Amino acid sequence: MALFYDLAQIQDINMLKGLHHSAYRCRDAEETRQFYEDFLGLPLSIAFQIKQTKSGRSTNTLHAFFEMDDGSYLAFFEDPGRHFEFKEQHDFDLHIALEVAPEDLPGMLDKGKAAGIETRGIADHGFIESIYFRDPNGYVIELTAKRPDYTDQAKASAKTARQALDEWQKDKLKSPA
Repeated sequence: MALFYDLAQIQDINMLKGLHHSAYRCRDAEETRQFYEDFLGLPLSIAFQIKQTKSGRSTNTLHAFFEMDDGSYLAFFEDPGRHFEFKEQHDFDLHIALEVAPEDLPGMLDKGKAAGIETRGIADHGFIESIYFRDPNGYVIELTAKRPDYTDQAKASAKTARQALDEWQKDKLKSPA
């Protein structure tokens, strides 16, 4: 089902200023802290217990936020009383990509392998290079570094992105599922 929005109805198309946080479930808040704070170096900056939801339902949940240099956060909920199916994610299903400096990739690759964390890379994607880890919850974490010509490649790609999407949609309709 396609969704269409009338841009004339959107008062301020630039109202979105950036990512504040992206939130995920975690199995164990301390295990998650060890990965994100001790291994990746993101400080645990906010954590609070939620005893009651905004709809009045009783709960016992911890909400923890790990801060990135730009002031945004990766956040996690540990809710032992609520079922959640944790599974190893395929890269195409879900992954969290975090930007690092190019010189940090080799050291983090070695650090992940030395820590016994599932670690893959360095993958050359043309405009970025990446390494991949699996966090204790099964999520794929990508550390990505921009290539020197990243900005030029991104600008060139922006000119053809809509055309690429339209061609994908047209080809997808021709192909059997």
